[in-house]
Amino acid sequence: MYPTNLTQAQWQFIKKTLNFDERKRKYDLIIIWNAISYIVKTGCQWRLLPSDFPKWQLVYYYYSKWANLEIFDLLLSKLREKVRLNRGQKAEASLGIMDSQSVRWGNNRSLNGFDGNKKVKGIKRHVVVDKNGFLLAVMVSVANMHDTKAALLLMKTLQYLLIPLQLILADGGYRGDIVEEIKIKFSYIIQTVIRNGKQHHESESTHQRWIIERTFSWFDNDRRLCRNYELLMESSENMVKLSAIKLLLNKI
Repeated sequence: MYPTNLTQAQWQFIKKTLNFDERKRKYDLIIIWNAISYIVKTGCQWRLLPSDFPKWQLVYYYYSKWANLEIFDLLLSKLREKVRLNRGQKAEASLGIMDSQSVRWGNNRSLNGFDGNKKVKGIKRHVVVDKNGFLLAVMVSVANMHDTKAALLLMKTLQYLLIPLQLILADGGYRGDIVEEIKIKFSYIIQTVIRNGKQHHESESTHQRWIIERTFSWFDNDRRLCRNYELLMESSENMVKLSAIKLLLNKI
């Protein structure tokens, strides 16, 4: 029994949301999910999974299968809607907050770059969250990709997930032609928040902008996300989604 194991209530929500069938298996899917949660939290290698879990090859098979079927996106969306409704909010977010986080490399075989601003060699996570700090979309790039270039790919991901945001708050790094380009291509309105007293409703907007910093600290609570141990960018994105799912499961 590990602290990362799902409760029966959490597992029933996952099972109902994803319509898992009841056919007989050697290992119940809740055990597979517990193994994946253990990896996200502890940061251990797949091959070093404790022996009381199924073989790592089987766990990785299900992880890859669910990732390819976009199961993590579906579950994240349903969990976010439930938690928002429990808080008396609308199921769909109308306000988004956008920023990036540079993460040091932990796998010398993966693609990486150097963020000269943060002095970090590794990758960069570009994310959009709602007003609660719950993940809406994530896109991972090399660390030397500028936020304005990554913003277009992030907006494409956001549009693919059919999230109807009316306004997205961003810091001064997203100023310039990119704001108008995003509005034309994706119909998303970007409002840059600059702490110089010139922004309209600056104090309220700035407070909302820093909600995303709390989200980054939530990510850092999971050892798998403290550094980038993934070989592929898609795997890095999936680990972020799993971390966000784990957080929301504790709030339902």
